[in-house]
Amino acid sequence: MQNGGIRLIVCTALATLATGTTVVAGIAAPAHAGRAAVQTVHQAAPAALHGTASGAARGKAPTVAARAAYLFDATTQTQLFGKQATKRMPVASLTKVMTAYVVLREARLDDIVAITAADVKHAATNDATGASLRAGERLTVRDLLYGVMLPSGADASHALARVYGPGDAKFVAKMNAAARSLGLADTRYANPDGLPKPSGGYSTAQDQAKLAEVALGDRTLLTIASTRRYAVPKSKLHRAHTWTNTNKLLGKATGTLGVKTGYTRAAGYCLSFAADRDGHRLIGVILGDSKPDRRFQTATKLLDWGGERISGDGTGTDTGTGTGTGTGTNDKANDKTDGTGGKLSGDA
Repeated sequence: MQNGGIRLIVCTALATLATGTTVVAGIAAPAHAGRAAVQTVHQAAPAALHGTASGAARGKAPTVAARAAYLFDATTQTQLFGKQATKRMPVASLTKVMTAYVVLREARLDDIVAITAADVKHAATNDATGASLRAGERLTVRDLLYGVMLPSGADASHALARVYGPGDAKFVAKMNAAARSLGLADTRYANPDGLPKPSGGYSTAQDQAKLAEVALGDRTLLTIASTRRYAVPKSKLHRAHTWTNTNKLLGKATGTLGVKTGYTRAAGYCLSFAADRDGHRLIGVILGDSKPDRRFQTATKLLDWGGERISGDGTGTDTGTGTGTGTGTNDKANDKTDGTGGKLSGDA
């Protein structure tokens, strides 16, 4: 999105978080209050303000080795940092943020979805991360959304797309329609999970930050994205499940709210993140890092740096074009493993 104003009307889901499941270390949120309007401006601060913060640390942005990054103050709609922020590239499982957003507009949280063998096979054959679902289990949409967002379950996202498309093709059409309505002009989804087969689609760091802002404006998605651990007790309909959030910022970086991690060979290590600092909500995205933990370290530095700028007198923009010595692209050695012992496609 270019500097200037774009008004986005965002419909939030009319749903409540029902009892019967256990949320550990998450943010308790009240029931949806209804529909709300979100205005997204992302206006860069005047160039004259760049580097005027007191102290050298405030004037110098952190080094970002990833291919692309973006940070903005959602409270004032001011861009704080950008590095190839409008370059189109794969975003891996950050795709699932849109999947969850669409599901919340198509389903009720208490709807029951039956897991099929095809859902389980989808994750297994693509060597993707899953939520350990089994064919024959029946879970609520609410539970499956946690399965999508926390462990980044491709089985859970496949089940939801199958039911609420119905089918991948129709569901992806709904995802792209939502992207257009939200003004995500440089985003195209090809599937509900961001896996590279047959195509993972593309987006930009800036578009994904805009989407994260919208998602966090939905109370259900805010609660899910900021939950560190979620337990589904065993019932007659399903086994017990416990899912841990792959976002290592939660519980460590001050005020962190989520949002989503992602990884594929093509996309590299990705992260959509947000935190509330001094009455401001900072939202950022990192795309294409070549090291799994560095994205969390970089995000922490960006949040701290951004927090210093909004709390002091420095409110300028850093384009970030000169930061970072690495491009974040994977060479052949890195392409063989994710460095964590995890799946080669999906999330890490």
